[in-house]
Amino acid sequence: MPETAPYFDILVRLVAPYHAVLVHFPVALWTTVPLLVVFRALSDGALARAGDKLLVPLLLLSIVAGLTAYIVGFLAFPLDAVAASPLTRNHILGASWSIAYWTVILITRWIHGETVWEGTNRWVMVGLMALGTLLITVTGTLGGHIAGKPTTVSEILQWLGWDVYHTFFVPDAMLWVIVASIVALPLLGWWGRRQPA
Repeated sequence: MPETAPYFDILVRLVAPYHAVLVHFPVALWTTVPLLVVFRALSDGALARAGDKLLVPLLLLSIVAGLTAYIVGFLAFPLDAVAASPLTRNHILGASWSIAYWTVILITRWIHGETVWEGTNRWVMVGLMALGTLLITVTGTLGGHIAGKPTTVSEILQWLGWDVYHTFFVPDAMLWVIVASIVALPLLGWWGRRQPA
């Protein structure tokens, strides 16, 4: 073993408890953001507009906090041990999806600005927030399982047909739907922008 191995073991022991603490920051922010979005979708008042001004900074902060917790999780636990557990693989998958998804939401809100609240766009934002909340709920549930604290959400997942102790796989047909969506949605957006207002 290299001489630095004992120092790495000490680092792991110091860092491991912090992963459990750090994940609460992005979860709290990703719980607050949908509340602001629903409030803004339902109201054009001054308070709702003020809450909307916080969305981009809160989303940016949540992604930084999420990435920090994600990295600390990988520092705390050896990758070969993590990869051996279907439950932990599912947790990593959920965390990866959550961070990627909320990053897309940040970019969407940042690029489109106030137009996300015009017409039916506001309800699209509410739907996007609902999906993001679902993703983080599943990810947190899987993390709770790893910590030995299953929740009611895990029972709901079991009822829906997903045993969290087995690796989650996307059926081939769903992969084709995803590929088709990746092609079709930008084309629909491009076509929609060309139509007269």
